[in-house]
Amino acid sequence: MIDGLIGGKLYGKAAQRTGQNGHPFVTAKVRATGGDGDGDAIFVNVIAFSETASQALLALEDGDSVSISGSLTPKVWTDRNGETRPALDMVATLVMTAYQVKHKRATTRGNASPTPDTNLDDSDAPL
Repeated sequence: MIDGLIGGKLYGKAAQRTGQNGHPFVTAKVRATGGDGDGDAIFVNVIAFSETASQALLALEDGDSVSISGSLTPKVWTDRNGETRPALDMVATLVMTAYQVKHKRATTRGNASPTPDTNLDDSDAPL
């Protein structure tokens, strides 16, 4: 496996499931583009076992921007036209969203933590 960091947009909604051992986990798909952003899309199949990573994925909506850190495994899949395409499987250890970045910046600058009732407008609401 490869340790990696990917950034992209959530493709569909994350789903919570329960394993045979009774432990919950979350699966999601992220659409990332390679290189300068003009390249072909690469789909990253994400699975999260930690509670913090799982909750962050479940809070996202389809199309939300996200960065995920974890172990990557390269894969290949075949599309409807019979062409092989690259894909990645990732076991997420850390999920970073735009809301978390804004919250972290406010915290490190000594500003009070924003609360939903006072400091946030609709564009700043947690994902």
